[in-house]
Amino acid sequence: MTDTVTDRFLRYVVIDTQSDPKSSTQPSTEKQRNLGRILVEELLAIGLSDAHLDEHGYVYATIPSNVDRPVPVICFCSHMDTAPDFTGTNVKPQILRNYAGGDIQLPGDPQQVIRVSDNPVLRDQIGNDIITSDGTTLLGADDKAGLAEIMTAAQFLVDNPQIEHGTIKLLFTTDEEIGRGVDKVDLTKLGAAFAYTVDGETAGHIEDETFSADGVEITIQGVAIHPGFAKGKMENAIKIAGDIISRLPKDMAPETTDGRDGFVHPTGVSGSMEKAALSLIVRDFDDGGLASKETMLEAIVKEVMADYPGSTYSFRVKQQYRNMKPILDRHPEIADYAIEAVRRAGMTPVRGSIRGGTDGSRLSFMGLPCANIFAGGHAFHSPLEWVSRQDMEKGVRTLVELAKIWAERA
Repeated sequence: MTDTVTDRFLRYVVIDTQSDPKSSTQPSTEKQRNLGRILVEELLAIGLSDAHLDEHGYVYATIPSNVDRPVPVICFCSHMDTAPDFTGTNVKPQILRNYAGGDIQLPGDPQQVIRVSDNPVLRDQIGNDIITSDGTTLLGADDKAGLAEIMTAAQFLVDNPQIEHGTIKLLFTTDEEIGRGVDKVDLTKLGAAFAYTVDGETAGHIEDETFSADGVEITIQGVAIHPGFAKGKMENAIKIAGDIISRLPKDMAPETTDGRDGFVHPTGVSGSMEKAALSLIVRDFDDGGLASKETMLEAIVKEVMADYPGSTYSFRVKQQYRNMKPILDRHPEIADYAIEAVRRAGMTPVRGSIRGGTDGSRLSFMGLPCANIFAGGHAFHSPLEWVSRQDMEKGVRTLVELAKIWAERA
């Protein structure tokens, strides 16, 4: 068994672990267990005797403390599934060694080009080894880069007992990409006080803030009449849904916002003349901003429905996750130690926010405060996804330094 972070990563990405939002099971796809079983075998092989796969597809393991003083128990967490946005079946990883700059055309589909204009961080990768898919699938660096980094760091700590550290728990989750990543996590069994998801992007970046997120489901009951006799009577539910979508503010969409701007985003529409359903997601860093967007959205729906007096609607908001920053602000050492670890690993740390969420968002509100550390991948959920060998190696060094810092500061 080879044990470099790149070797591990290349082993993991060829295993199809795509999650399925239409499934009601946990994990949503049985194939996620295939990777889980391999990870357990590797953890047992490096000496973590309690490594196991539970009934929900999660992998748990423990790196025991090697110091005789109390050190807070920390957890490193990554997810095994890949996104349903693009196929993860039959991944063929490609390694472009000693990247010389310029756009990268992918061999499996020449129409797929990783452009420097879209990925300006490529300019920092000159001389590095870039790993991509062949362009016909996603790569799976989200989050198999994180898995490979945690696994490699675990082996390094086990193989180097002179490095002092406290107890470190490892948690590999299923179904993160469909918002169910920690639904069944047993925090009592995990037994950690603080945690880090290794699920971020650019090397050196630490994130202690996410969006707050809700989903909105709108159901429209129209008036169905034979079209030959419909004048003055028909109220087509499909057209009502279209009217609602057309009135969404153009400056409040994902494609027109960045930084700390939130958005309202339709993610699905289906229906017939009689009944239609519209799904949206609402995002904002502030809970007040989230609520105001939902109020605005329902006001649009009411305004549209006023033109269709025979039709009715339902408007349902479902909480998805909340900004973890208020929780992490109560435990500043979590992010502070991560920033110091990045610095010790030879990078300039960058502290920021995620325009999205991680398992750490939910874990923080479940009682396990959790920040997010870079994994090095870019262009997630697409065939243009890529990661560099060197950035994954920096991720491993960061985790090792982080383990050391928690022991030093105890």
